[in-house]
Amino acid sequence: MSVVAGTFADMGNAAAHIVWDWNGTLFHDNDAIIGATNAAFVELGMEPITLERYRALYCVPVPKFYERLMGRLPTDAEWEIMDEVFHRYYAEHRVRCSLTAGAAELLAGWRSAGHSQSLLSMYVHDELVPLVRGFGIEPHFVRVDGRTGPSGGSKAEHMVRHLKALGDVEAERTVVIGDAADDAVAALHVGARAVLYTGGSHGRSSLEEVGVPVVDTLEEAVEVAKEMAA
Repeated sequence: MSVVAGTFADMGNAAAHIVWDWNGTLFHDNDAIIGATNAAFVELGMEPITLERYRALYCVPVPKFYERLMGRLPTDAEWEIMDEVFHRYYAEHRVRCSLTAGAAELLAGWRSAGHSQSLLSMYVHDELVPLVRGFGIEPHFVRVDGRTGPSGGSKAEHMVRHLKALGDVEAERTVVIGDAADDAVAALHVGARAVLYTGGSHGRSSLEEVGVPVVDTLEEAVEVAKEMAA
C-alpha cells in the first residue's frame, strides 16, 4: 500500500473525495486488455474475441467472465495458464497505452479546487505505483492502492480497506469513478456513490443495468461526482 501525497491536514477542509479506478478509466488500456485476453484464449485453443464482445460480456470475478465465453468455468489449471499469459502479455503491451484524454487536467483541477482523491485498482500494486508515477500524476492522489492478493476477485473488500486507510474520508461524501459494474458494487458496499464511464471494459447498456449514473467522458464523471458529493 502506498500513501503518496501529503495528508488531509494540508488539503484544507475539503469534504468531497473521489476514488478513481485505473484500468479502463484513468488509463486507456483497452487495446492491451483485449490483446492479453485473446493471448490467454489462444493458449487454450479458443477463438479470439472482439472488443465489442468483450465489453458486452465482461464481468468480475474474472473466472465468471471466462465461463460466459467457454460455457463452463475454467479448471484451476486453465485459470493459472490464462492468468499468467494475460499478465505477461499485458505487461509487454501496456507501454503503448496512455492516460485517457484529459485525465491529467481533471486530476489537477480537482486537487486545485481543494478536494481530495485517491486511486484504487485491481492491478497488482507493485506494478501500478511506478506506472502512475511515470505519468507524473502521483502527487494528485492522497493514496494509491493496487491489488496485493490473488487476481480474479471482487473490488468490494479492497474498497473497505482503502477507505479505512484513508481515515478522514467520509463514505457519504465519496464518489467512485470507474468503468465497470464492480466499481459501483464496491462503492455501494461501503456506503459511497458511483459514476460509471463508458470508455473502458463495459458498454453503456451493461453499465446502465447497475442503476448509477453513466457518462461518456471523464469530464462528465467529475461534474456528476461534484454534484453527488455536495
